[in-house]
Amino acid sequence: MKTVVVGISGGVDSSVAALLLKEQGYQVIGLFMRNWDSSINNDYLGNPNLNNNICPQEQDYNDAKAVCDKLNIPLHRIDFVKEYWDNVFTYFLEELKKGRTPNPDIMCNKYIKFDLFIKQAKKLGADYIATGHYARIIDGKLSRAVDLNKDQSYFLAYVNKENFVNVLFPIGELEKIEVRKIAQEHNLITAQKKDSTGICFIGERNFSKFLENYLPNQPGKIINIETKEEVGEHLGLMYYTIGQRRGLNLGGNNSKSYVVEKDLKNNILYVASGEENKYLYSTSAIIEDFNFLTEDRPSSCSCKFRYRQKDIPIQVEYLNGNILKLTYKSAKAVTPGQFCVLYQGTTCLGGGMIKEVHKEA
Repeated sequence: MKTVVVGISGGVDSSVAALLLKEQGYQVIGLFMRNWDSSINNDYLGNPNLNNNICPQEQDYNDAKAVCDKLNIPLHRIDFVKEYWDNVFTYFLEELKKGRTPNPDIMCNKYIKFDLFIKQAKKLGADYIATGHYARIIDGKLSRAVDLNKDQSYFLAYVNKENFVNVLFPIGELEKIEVRKIAQEHNLITAQKKDSTGICFIGERNFSKFLENYLPNQPGKIINIETKEEVGEHLGLMYYTIGQRRGLNLGGNNSKSYVVEKDLKNNILYVASGEENKYLYSTSAIIEDFNFLTEDRPSSCSCKFRYRQKDIPIQVEYLNGNILKLTYKSAKAVTPGQFCVLYQGTTCLGGGMIKEVHKEA
């Protein structure tokens, strides 16, 4: 009997992944990762959105334990707090200092869930590891999930391809509605649990309040890039991303403005009016540190500059090393620091960080 170590997060997806693997005849072991010290800057107490004022991480562990007890499988707990701080949170802060928009979930997959987790799973005797990600491995290649609305291959594109060997994605062939139905039929405590959103170490807390603990606020001017008028004051460039409209608190003619540029040197946030303004759109981008998941090097394919956006047809030029230049007809709010992931049909070709964006003339 082959042994599978499943990353149990306390959510419905990993719960059903463990259930399916047990039904398939594997010896299943659960492993819960503690990646963040919730006692740091803990302002969860008194939050009416949280049951019994238990911090979300501990509630997740309790739910994971209940699921494993129900399935009669063991659950181990491992602490990766220091490693998460060093490899994910430090990166997150450094990117914000540069005025860029980081994606810590992608780094967590690369350094924690598909590296340290695998090493720990092997110590537990794993022949395979499994997670509750919506993705598939087809012919040894990372591929999109059947449920394209939930597909998480975007977040896995930066993982070293060697680390996908002997990885199982049990729910990759299922729609989300099916996953919840299976959990409900087996009376799992996580069946109706709300999906986690946002950055794990911030959770229910206020983003700007949380960041104040680590980076000093540097308020500055908001300037309309078209009229050159000062239209407001920003809290600090780190709190804003390209394409953002909410939270700008601009009145009058600028009430429907979008963030289009950051001037880090002069601490200026530039905005422009209307969703279709030319400053929001680009026609090419430079991608650095690209992580190739296949041997394929197509000159044309598609990409995602953000998780939720539709695929964008692109032309690819392979520059020195792992640097790519992409050209495309037009794309909205392509943001330095975010990740660009390339696809050829259902196959994920890899991903890298957006370094430069060239706007429309």
